[in-house]
Amino acid sequence: MSFAESVKFVRIKLSLSQEDLARALGVSFATVNRWENGTYNPSRLAKKSFEIFCKDNNVIIEVKYE
Repeated sequence: MSFAESVKFVRIKLSLSQEDLARALGVSFATVNRWENGTYNPSRLAKKSFEIFCKDNNVIIEVKYE
């Protein structure tokens, strides 16, 4: 699963809006939107924050970083 697919999968699984997920990760709504659309690649720090968020919320994902 790509990072974009993972973000959308996790957000939907946790019943969060893009704004809610952005707030939880400390990024802007636009950033989450761009991640989901695949138009923006996250930094290493953002990827790590997302992985920790998933772990803290008991969501298991396998992300294929390109």
